[in-house]
Amino acid sequence: MAQRFGGKYSPDGTTDAPASQDRSAYQGAQVNPVGARANILFVPAIPMVFLALNDGAVNLALALVAAGILTLAAWLLRGGLVAEAAYVSRKVARRPAIPRKLFSSVLTGIGIAMAAYRNEPGLVAPILFGVAASGLHLAAFGIDPLQDKGMEGIDTFQQDRVARVVDEAETHLAAMTDAMKRAEDRQMALKLEKFQATACDLIRTVEEDPRDLTAARKYLGVYLMGARDATIKFADIYSRTRDTQARADYSDLLDDLSDNFAARTRKLLVDDRSDLNIEIDVLRDRLQREGVRTPTNDI
Repeated sequence: MAQRFGGKYSPDGTTDAPASQDRSAYQGAQVNPVGARANILFVPAIPMVFLALNDGAVNLALALVAAGILTLAAWLLRGGLVAEAAYVSRKVARRPAIPRKLFSSVLTGIGIAMAAYRNEPGLVAPILFGVAASGLHLAAFGIDPLQDKGMEGIDTFQQDRVARVVDEAETHLAAMTDAMKRAEDRQMALKLEKFQATACDLIRTVEEDPRDLTAARKYLGVYLMGARDATIKFADIYSRTRDTQARADYSDLLDDLSDNFAARTRKLLVDDRSDLNIEIDVLRDRLQREGVRTPTNDI
């Protein structure tokens, strides 16, 4: 549904603060990793089936199986591209549990080999076509990340705890986005996106240092759950009544949440810096006890 544009120079626009002081809702936005070149791989299965309709039952069955394999390969490729984008965007990440892109290339080769077998029965031609298809698929999309990133020295048990909390937090954020669609209010949707960006900063901070989980768990659990419930109630009320007071109250809530989440993120970063300074001081003391003097700026 079309939405009215709102901004500084719109009739209902606000000029409370300059745009430079307001965090953009699209800061940190990323292009969808699943592009046209991946989606187009769903297409070959369609003409393959229609062209086999008059070729007999055996050829039709082979075409259906080949089309199913190619469709599965395209679906796995989409999942692999999304998983790879999430891996690249994080400083600390585990490799994907399932190498979807690699499986997709293998299935693509199998599907093309079966399609080639319909026209050239035998082994040589289908195998050559299948190997060529798999090779081109790997050349076009690459393989999945095969090793963890930034996991050196991190307790895997703690990382698993963080992963569960992060998954729950991201579920709450997604539910807030879905609920806001019912309100059909562009300005509130943009303000919600800004809060979600602030919450994501806190999520990434905890992911990079799982020791921060204890200090941030309430924010990523209880507070986000409350924000989700408030968003759902606001969307239900505002979509029916267009209550301006409810809109103002919800706007104030998002401002308070953004300020508190940003303050918590800054606090965690300061604590991490303090921990680093302590480690440096302890190491210097140990070196001095060993008779090693570190250079100073004293004259």
